[in-house]
Amino acid sequence: MVRKHLNRIYMTLVFLFLYAPIAVLVVYSFNDSTSRGSWGGFTLKWYGELLKDRDIKTALYYTLVIAVLAATISTIAGTISAIGIFSMRKRSRNILLNINYIPVVNPDIVTGLSLMILYLSVNMKLGFMSMLLSHITFDIPFVILAVLPKLKGMDRHLAEAAMDLGATPFYALRKIIVPQIMPGIITGFLIAFTMSVDDFVISFFTTGSGVTNLSIVVYSMARRGVKPTINALSTIMLGFVLSLLLIINKRTKNQYESRED
Repeated sequence: MVRKHLNRIYMTLVFLFLYAPIAVLVVYSFNDSTSRGSWGGFTLKWYGELLKDRDIKTALYYTLVIAVLAATISTIAGTISAIGIFSMRKRSRNILLNINYIPVVNPDIVTGLSLMILYLSVNMKLGFMSMLLSHITFDIPFVILAVLPKLKGMDRHLAEAAMDLGATPFYALRKIIVPQIMPGIITGFLIAFTMSVDDFVISFFTTGSGVTNLSIVVYSMARRGVKPTINALSTIMLGFVLSLLLIINKRTKNQYESRED
């Protein structure tokens, strides 16, 4: 009994340590006072201030455009790569999967620095295109990991039977394989979009003059001092990413439940 209570206390302390700072940030985004040590009443004016900030609106534009483009391109490339990897022999498939894990476990600062050196070595100007290519680079492995389980769970004989009956490989891919793995494709897109919106380190190394995203703006604002508008912007980003994660978790749960049925 005592051990059970100690475990509960320990877990409570861990969760407080992890989520109490986030809760404070959210609460103070509605604080009417500019002082972080006092509560001046409930207000939404800091969210209104965000709409007047040109830098934030520009960063929001680049964040969404790059995230949508990177997620779309990486989903297409990742899906094609996953199908190709799945069709290989076991040894070749395992080798490519191990290679695919490298960008996932590699520290972001190493990836960002490596990409920056690569762009500079080929005299590529850092800016919109360099950031977009970087986001596509680190998004593709996550799409592959999202699509592969659906490929393993599908009935391979359906596509083979369709081709035996005269269907072309492309027709079998479009009408049989893709519909079966569509939940994994959608999940991969959402993961890629979330990763792109939330990225800071790789974007920081690969961006150029005039191109930025919300994570870099928050970092730049924090260096000049924590203001209530930072709390408001961080809360919006937190809510957006949390919503996407809830959608991903819901879709994953539904996939497992449908597989069990």
